[in-house]
Amino acid sequence: MSLVAEKRAARRAREHQLSRAAILESARKVAARVGAEQFSLRGVAAEAGFTPAALYGYFRDKDELLLALAAEDLSALSRALREAPDGDFGAALSEAMEILQGAEAMAAATAALSAGKADGEAERLFNGRLITALKALSEAAGLPADSRQSQADVVLIAAALAGLAVLVRSGRLAALGFSPSEILARLSARILAQP
Repeated sequence: MSLVAEKRAARRAREHQLSRAAILESARKVAARVGAEQFSLRGVAAEAGFTPAALYGYFRDKDELLLALAAEDLSALSRALREAPDGDFGAALSEAMEILQGAEAMAAATAALSAGKADGEAERLFNGRLITALKALSEAAGLPADSRQSQADVVLIAAALAGLAVLVRSGRLAALGFSPSEILARLSARILAQP
């Protein structure tokens, strides 16, 4: 391949990545505005300034787009957990909750996975980011990642955070008379009190 052809290919790859990022950002806006159930490729295309057919050059279908959004949310979650002050597990949990409360695509993406709608690459990306987020949570909690018991504890913490985010988003936690910070403080105290 000539130098000119290589430069063209590199430019096209950059443009593709930039367009993909713009589509993901538009998808995030649409998901926040209409929710995962009303989320559509047509709505994302309109938000991004693309024709609906053009999105298929980037994502196979709505489920693949939702999985890509959820994978980004998991990356943000991992970064937030790693950037929390050392030894401040409560702060790490608070940061995680902040992200999970705004992660509209997460539940929809996991539904696509459980229904078997995801293709291999999108599922591998999601699973890889999930494992990275669980490792970051393990580190933030000070739990060794080498024992099955610690791994189970990390999954339990992640499930508690995900469930708490659902309760907060739906207004049910407030209806029960609790605040997120109160529940996170109890979760942190229980985890840190373990031998």
